[in-house]
Amino acid sequence: MELLILSFIAMYVIIYRRNKGQNVYRFIINQASSIYEKYAPYSFKSVSAKAKELKQDYTIRQYTIQIVIFAGGAFIISWLYFYNIFISIVYCLIAVSFIPYLAYLRYKKIYSEFIFEQIQVYTTNTIMEFSVTESFVKALEGVYSSGVLEDPVSTDVKYMIDLSYQNGSIDEAIEYMNGKYDFYMVRNMHQLFLQVTKEGSKNAAKESLDNMLLDIDTLVEGVYTDRMNRDTFHKSFVQYGLMLYLLVMLVQYMLGVDAYIKLLESMVYVKVLLHAIIIINTYFLINGEKYYNENVGAE
Repeated sequence: MELLILSFIAMYVIIYRRNKGQNVYRFIINQASSIYEKYAPYSFKSVSAKAKELKQDYTIRQYTIQIVIFAGGAFIISWLYFYNIFISIVYCLIAVSFIPYLAYLRYKKIYSEFIFEQIQVYTTNTIMEFSVTESFVKALEGVYSSGVLEDPVSTDVKYMIDLSYQNGSIDEAIEYMNGKYDFYMVRNMHQLFLQVTKEGSKNAAKESLDNMLLDIDTLVEGVYTDRMNRDTFHKSFVQYGLMLYLLVMLVQYMLGVDAYIKLLESMVYVKVLLHAIIIINTYFLINGEKYYNENVGAE
């Protein structure tokens, strides 16, 4: 423990001497940001950039609060399990190391919600434009020029328009969009437009287009209901997971703290079992977070 404190003090002194006149806290933050920009995965950068654009990213203050909560929680729980300060510090570091991954999951959720809303706008407006223009490409141009779409969907729609003019058909454009956004409503709409374009059954398609708009409304309502259900499940899941960590307190209540510490000191396999309990419970909590934050809007 003393070695860790001395190492931290030495690191602080070195940084302060090398950057005299510059705020040490600001220097550490800047260095961390540089490392992130250099080594963060592209997917992490893209979803976090969109979260920042939507003003839903965490501030430095919020990240600091998260670090304090995670480190403090891990220290308290591991101390109650092992009564060993070194083990508690290790668990603190491990807990803090999960924060970037949890931020990535949150950003993915924000990004997938944004994409789903954009796809809803894309399909609804394209159907309405098509009912007026009776041309898929003209409908795409109307939606693109209206400015209702944002990147990356807006750029993809422009690419579809370019592909259609370049190839003289809509097949490749539709294949591209279906591959990029694998949503049920996108594939259904494109399939209908493909049939109308190739078979010329525009009058017969009007009723199908109206029904498709109703299907999209029903789907969107179902997705938002699913989000509310997920939120409810998430709160209960986290509360239950945290309570499982604290079951060791029940064991200590039954045995007594002194008897519990003697048991830890005399039987190595008890420590192994306690580590296993923490790891397994953490694994299920992380998996629950992953489920909660992914596939938002998927049919």
